[in-house]
Amino acid sequence: MATSFADDRPDVELMRSARFRKEREGEWARLSELVTHVEKKGLSGLTFDESLELTGLYRQSVNSLSLAREISLDQALLHYLESLTTRAYFAVYAPRTTLVGLVSKFFKTGAPQAIRRSWLHILVAAILLFGGAFAAYLLTISDPTWYYAFVPNGLSGGRGPEASEAFLREALYGENSNSVERLAAFSTQLFTHNTQVSIMSFTLGIMACLPSAFLTFYNGTILGTFFAIHDSKGLAFDLFGWLSIHGVTELSALIIAAAGGFRLGAAVLFPGQRTRGAALRHAGRDATKLALVAGLMLLAAGLLEGFGRQLVTDLWSRIIIGWSIGGMWLTWFVLCGRERKANS
Repeated sequence: MATSFADDRPDVELMRSARFRKEREGEWARLSELVTHVEKKGLSGLTFDESLELTGLYRQSVNSLSLAREISLDQALLHYLESLTTRAYFAVYAPRTTLVGLVSKFFKTGAPQAIRRSWLHILVAAILLFGGAFAAYLLTISDPTWYYAFVPNGLSGGRGPEASEAFLREALYGENSNSVERLAAFSTQLFTHNTQVSIMSFTLGIMACLPSAFLTFYNGTILGTFFAIHDSKGLAFDLFGWLSIHGVTELSALIIAAAGGFRLGAAVLFPGQRTRGAALRHAGRDATKLALVAGLMLLAAGLLEGFGRQLVTDLWSRIIIGWSIGGMWLTWFVLCGRERKANS
């Protein structure tokens, strides 16, 4: 009798499994159809009613899987349900963002929010940059030989203490073809230098912030030295105008890149309740966004420098264009991505 029962048990389980499948296979087939549609075309390809149907069928399939495990149905059916519910889970809950969506999210919320969360690091970078500029200005205006201590040989473009007022003015306004060529060469060298410093400031920030801080301060000394040389010839405001058209964007990019490096370095120095690895990964999200913003701004600065330098020679026009674009960057950073307060 016992032997007969044991022999009959596989047939009973197969019949139970077949009945279980027959009662529900229509729902599973419909769910598989909807999931396949989402996998190919995304959720946007479903109508509202189909989206509701998808979520309802997913819940039913999860219940079916739970019941199938309890009554120990055949393994083939269990594997089928596990595969179907897994696919349905990703179709319902997994975020499906297109490249356009990612770019849109970066500009609308990701980048400006990362900038605002990093305001302290940006402030520190700005203080270092302009602190270095102020210190170098004071040193060079009192003793022009300091110029050679701060400015690399290949970056001066002939704008040293020995340069005359006429030479510096001609270089700023490009009054003849030779000066335009010299100005183009100097601007390219300056832009390349600032881009390299931006990249290094970001990547070396992980080393306890010190290399980034040094590079930012040093780059400020070059700026201050040039202002001192031009100020000694009565051309400080002219240099300010020349730099404004692209420098507002370019120097801001340098500061933001350095701030990204400081975010990484601060995570290593002050991990808080997290492990250093976890703190670095957390800080890396915003730091990466800051690096992307800095790269975008450097690209814009290159375009402004390439076209604006030759097309715009009026002093006040340079100032207005440069600072207006700076205002646009600031508006993006300050106003975009803020949560709207619900109406009371």
